[in-house]
Amino acid sequence: MNNKLNVLLSDLVVFYHKLQNKHWYVSGQSFFQIHPELENLYDAVLPQVDTVGELILMNGGKPVSTLKEFLANAKLEEGTDAYVTSVKTLYSELLPDYQYLLKSVTEIKEAADAENNYLVSAKMDEFIASYAKTIWMLSQALL
Repeated sequence: MNNKLNVLLSDLVVFYHKLQNKHWYVSGQSFFQIHPELENLYDAVLPQVDTVGELILMNGGKPVSTLKEFLANAKLEEGTDAYVTSVKTLYSELLPDYQYLLKSVTEIKEAADAENNYLVSAKMDEFIASYAKTIWMLSQALL
């Protein structure tokens, strides 16, 4: 369980920085729309980082904690092009990341349920709801 949680922790740290990077470099006509939305998105990820780290500790594990470890463990990619000028481009880039995170936390929940680890399972329910809503919102914005 703790290995899966450490991958999630690493993914969340990388994703947080990916979102913040895009927030800093957004430009163009969509600036006033994208800039605050990216801040909302990365502000939602940061408490999840802390939650997952604490879940690992409560499970008797050791959360990874260095940038080197986060990058080595993460399945999500940092992204290379920080510049964003289009809402459609941005949301198209972020949608697969949220879908991956939803799949990841769903698998962790299933594993936690199999181990009767209701603490982890309950937290994953919160993450599932959050990611499902964000996926729905991004999808609606892409119509």
